[in-house]
Amino acid sequence: MLIQFVLRLLVAAYLIEAGLVLTIAPWTPLWENNYFAHAWPAVGVMMASAYVQGAVTGVGLITMTVGIRDLLAAIFGRRATSDQAPSLNPPTL
Repeated sequence: MLIQFVLRLLVAAYLIEAGLVLTIAPWTPLWENNYFAHAWPAVGVMMASAYVQGAVTGVGLITMTVGIRDLLAAIFGRRATSDQAPSLNPPTL
C-alpha cells in the first residue's frame, strides 16, 4: 500500500517536471540552439515556428495538469478497503 502511494507520488512528480520543461523550453534560447536544429535545417525552421512552440507548450500544460491532478488524487483521494464491494446498483434520484 505504501509502495503504491510512493509510486503515485513519483509519477506525479515526473509529470509535473516534464510538463514544466515542455512549457518553458520552447521559449528559451536553448530551443533554437540545439543539435537537431543545426544538423537538419528543415527541423530548425519548424522548431522556430510559433505554432510548433505553442503546440509543445500546450502539451506541457496538459502534462503538468495531469501531474497535479494525480498528485492531488494521491494525497487527498480515498482508499477503498478490501471488505467494501463496489455497488452494481445504479444511483437513484
